[in-house]
Amino acid sequence: MATGDECCSIQLIDGDGSFNDTGIEPFIKEVKLHECGLSYAVVSIMGPQSSGKSTLLNHLFYTNFREMDAFKGRSQTTKGIWMAKCAGIEPCTLVMDLEGTDGRERGEDDTAFEKQSALFALAVSDIVLINMWCHDIGREQAANKPLLKTVFQVMMRLFSPRKTTLMFVIRDKTRTPLENLEPVLREDIQKIWDSVPKPQAHKETPLSEFFNVEVVALSSYEEKEEQFKEQVANLRQRFFHSIAPGGIAGDRRGVVPASGFSFSAQQIWKVIKENKDLDLPAHKVMVATVRCEEIANEKFAAFTANENWCLLEEAVQSGPVAGFGKKLNSILYTSLSEYDAEATYFDDGVRSAKRKQLEEKLLQLVQPAHQSMLGHLRSGTLERFKEAFEKALNGGEGFSLAARNCTESYMASFDEGYADAVVELANWDCSKVRDKLRRDIDAHVASVRAAKLSELTSSYEAKLNEALAGPVEALLDGANNETWPSIKKLLQRETESAVSGLSNALSGFDMDVETKEKMLSSLQDYARGVVEAKAREEAGRVLIRMKDRFSTLFSHDSDSMPRVWTGKEDIRAITKTARSASLKLLSVMAAIRLEDNIDNIENTLTSALVDAKNNAAVTDRSITTFDPLASSTWEQVPPAKTLITPVQCKSLWRQFRAETEYSVTQAISAQEANKRNNNWMPPPWAIVALVVLGFNEFMTLLRNPLYLGVIFVGYLIVKALWVQLDISGEFHHGVLPGLLSISTKFLPTVMNLLRKLAEQGQSPANNYPQTNLGTESRSFQNGSTSSSMSSSASSGVTAPRNDMEYSSPSKEE
Repeated sequence: MATGDECCSIQLIDGDGSFNDTGIEPFIKEVKLHECGLSYAVVSIMGPQSSGKSTLLNHLFYTNFREMDAFKGRSQTTKGIWMAKCAGIEPCTLVMDLEGTDGRERGEDDTAFEKQSALFALAVSDIVLINMWCHDIGREQAANKPLLKTVFQVMMRLFSPRKTTLMFVIRDKTRTPLENLEPVLREDIQKIWDSVPKPQAHKETPLSEFFNVEVVALSSYEEKEEQFKEQVANLRQRFFHSIAPGGIAGDRRGVVPASGFSFSAQQIWKVIKENKDLDLPAHKVMVATVRCEEIANEKFAAFTANENWCLLEEAVQSGPVAGFGKKLNSILYTSLSEYDAEATYFDDGVRSAKRKQLEEKLLQLVQPAHQSMLGHLRSGTLERFKEAFEKALNGGEGFSLAARNCTESYMASFDEGYADAVVELANWDCSKVRDKLRRDIDAHVASVRAAKLSELTSSYEAKLNEALAGPVEALLDGANNETWPSIKKLLQRETESAVSGLSNALSGFDMDVETKEKMLSSLQDYARGVVEAKAREEAGRVLIRMKDRFSTLFSHDSDSMPRVWTGKEDIRAITKTARSASLKLLSVMAAIRLEDNIDNIENTLTSALVDAKNNAAVTDRSITTFDPLASSTWEQVPPAKTLITPVQCKSLWRQFRAETEYSVTQAISAQEANKRNNNWMPPPWAIVALVVLGFNEFMTLLRNPLYLGVIFVGYLIVKALWVQLDISGEFHHGVLPGLLSISTKFLPTVMNLLRKLAEQGQSPANNYPQTNLGTESRSFQNGSTSSSMSSSASSGVTAPRNDMEYSSPSKEE
């Protein structure tokens, strides 16, 4: 690549037809073509070899193409196609110097390369300079005729060719005025155009449809150099603003944007070399496609590396970002605007399609971040809703009102957050996220509602359980004729209270009447269930209750004092009363009576179990008569309301009688024992016989008082032994055990009594402590708790002993 102060050049295509794809990009950057957009022009020159093409270009555009040295003879100077930037011309203008035609160096290959280079020049250039000799105008076999045919023939291969300006430069102009030469030249051009075979679509197409024909004439460079330079300078002025309206190429069309020029030229030459027809519209689309895709990829890569995007993407992973939509939209619009700026001159359809693809790729890239933002927004809104909803409920606000207000408020808050996070380029539907939030809110409300209703129901059920269980148990424990009416009243009162309270509590839940009635009915059923469950529980302990009631009535009198069986009580009547009360308890516990239905359970039990005559009758006729308790149901009582079946009642009563029989037997035994203990006096007839038969002995005692003293002393000794041996206590356990016990204790007691009398008789009277008297007295009174008479007798026996103990020392002295 050759460079100058304002000009640089490059061999675009060498003599072998190879495109300089490695050198064109540096050239494009050097001349800053990519900054020009559509504001650039391409000029090319073609003509016979050694016709002064390079010389003209160097003087016209201040280029530095190699020129022929006339002193070395006429030979090929330019090989292939060279390109340079015109110096000092606006807009940016590129000029191509094509290898001359009809050269001897190429020989027969000249025609092939001539057509290829001509087609390339027509496809790329806005202005084509055709360099020709003045003396060839009007000649049938002039050197320019094959060149024009070539131009027109290859033009037909450009399916829809761009409109090109053909400027015929007449060299070495003679004295013949240009006004006379131009019509002849145009006539020759028209004849050539008419003679060229054309596609059916362009049979009648005029030359002006494809070409703007310009004719200029220049004096001989060798003979009139100064005049030549002056004419070239004037011609140079026409190339300033050549693409502006009214300029030389002001009506050009199908221009490739500057940034795609190098790729376009390379692809055009490739197609030409493969000897294919060159479809310029399709080529334009292809160039636009490639370049727009390259630009789009560059912008996508720049977007992914954008620092603001990376920070935004990282931030949204950990939580919501304020102004997310605004920030993201700014980055997206910046990237797309940069794409638009670089691709603005390419084909509209391709540019728009690639922009759409870039937009889709960018949106696909940012969508996960947007979804994360919506996820944070949804979860955050849901958490704030839960907190506000709980706070509203704790503040005493009605459930339905709190749910409605909080739902509306936080759904609106979500909508505001989504509006802040919306990506304007995307037509993403947030309805799924919004619907998910609404479902989550509704689910939370439903769960809280269920929990609150369950809590309310449980609370009132607990109150009912507390209000019913204890009283029902107490009422059933004291079973009587008013037990079930009392339970029914209690149930009705507590149920009405609980239902009223629950109904008032449910008013804040805004539920339908059917659901509310169902809950209230369920609470009523629960209350009834509590009573029935308690009744069944108590029915399972009925035997214990019956025995407790029997024991209470049998073992205690009407004042609830423990009964002492003195022998005056009517045990049969007491037993019957206690058993009747226990049977009453059994009859009450046999069935649930919360309705007003009347049953005959008590009479059936009484007649079958208590009435002695009926029992005897049943016993006598058990073989042939139906037993009223031989059934699993009660008359007029549904099975569901039966607590104890008739068969179970019979079995329980049999077990009850067996377990209470011992108490009755013990009472009878205690009564008989009491009678025996209290009946120690002999019968009256024995007393009369004793008086009659013992009258003589009694009179003898009266006549001799000494006998009375001996008898009295004997009585005291016997009484002392009675007390010491606790004879009355020993015989409480029976006659034989008492005799055995007394026989074992009699001799030791007598010996002990004599030993103590001897010890007290030997002890000095003045050294015996006063307290010993009381101690010895107590030693003889260990068993004297039976009566006051026994105590006085014991004291009487010990008194002589003490006297003896006190008198013994005096005798020894």
